[in-house]
Amino acid sequence: MIRIHFTADDLARVRFARRPSPVPELHAALMLLGAAHEEPLLGRWRHRLLRSLPGAVEPLADLVPGGPGAAPAFLDVLGDSLDEGVALIRAARPESVRAGIEQVYARRPAPPWIRALHGGDAGAWRMVERAQRAAFESVLAPVWPQVQDLHRTEFTRHALAVAEHGIGAALTGLAPGSRLRGGVWEWPLPGAGGVREVHLGGRGLILRPTFHWRRGPLVQDLPGRPAVLSYPAGRGLPPVPEGDGPPQEPLAGVLGRTRLALLRALDEACTTTGLARRIGVGNATVSAHASALRAAGLLTTTRTGRSVHHARTALAELLLLGDAAGG
Repeated sequence: MIRIHFTADDLARVRFARRPSPVPELHAALMLLGAAHEEPLLGRWRHRLLRSLPGAVEPLADLVPGGPGAAPAFLDVLGDSLDEGVALIRAARPESVRAGIEQVYARRPAPPWIRALHGGDAGAWRMVERAQRAAFESVLAPVWPQVQDLHRTEFTRHALAVAEHGIGAALTGLAPGSRLRGGVWEWPLPGAGGVREVHLGGRGLILRPTFHWRRGPLVQDLPGRPAVLSYPAGRGLPPVPEGDGPPQEPLAGVLGRTRLALLRALDEACTTTGLARRIGVGNATVSAHASALRAAGLLTTTRTGRSVHHARTALAELLLLGDAAGG
């Protein structure tokens, strides 16, 4: 279990990452790539990546030889771009780099280049940067537009949840079975022993969805910085490049394809019959979906005499704006 302790100041400083961060998303993908027990569901994805990974990526396996949870802390950076993330890793304090390496290799001999990195060798640092960039180009670059689209949809979903239900309900909605009580957010981790306590102490919390991780949350808790919680989001399977799988429409996964088509067709107010013609379904189907969308605050219905007209709400416009920005 993870228990995150909030003060009143922390609850006021909860924020959602404005865009996906390439470096932590890459590290999540590489950890998932190494999780062999996921083979039945991820075999095709893993096989494609393992065939495409260049040799320059191999040093990253030395930096994180023990799987999830074993990465040295100096790799825990955000950054809105790959360049920024790589620069933040390189800017890590020498004592942090040494401590991280010593923790990972406390019970095993370190490869020569890791020992050189421990000593601050410039060549070893160039090797780390080449590995990060090569891994990004092979693993994430082909699907980065989809990751950005998924992030926008998740951002919008969270914003709507906060607006409608408040921050407490929005937080617990990120994790089935979690609860917020007495200023402590408790997130159970099935199969994991022990309890990890995270005390924010006024630093605040950044929420970051990750679309390449299927297990529990990944928490970055470094002194003097806001804590960062990366939680599994999306469909539960990693994005695939265009043409390598079915088209991905995140909003369709939330609303359903017919309801999404109905909202898209409402660029101006329209009658039930007119909508049925536009999207190729019957009047009864339009009425049923319009009722559900109206209950969700995404559609309004007005009657003028014998005519019924449907129109999108501002919330629906916000959803479709994010969907169009990702396309």
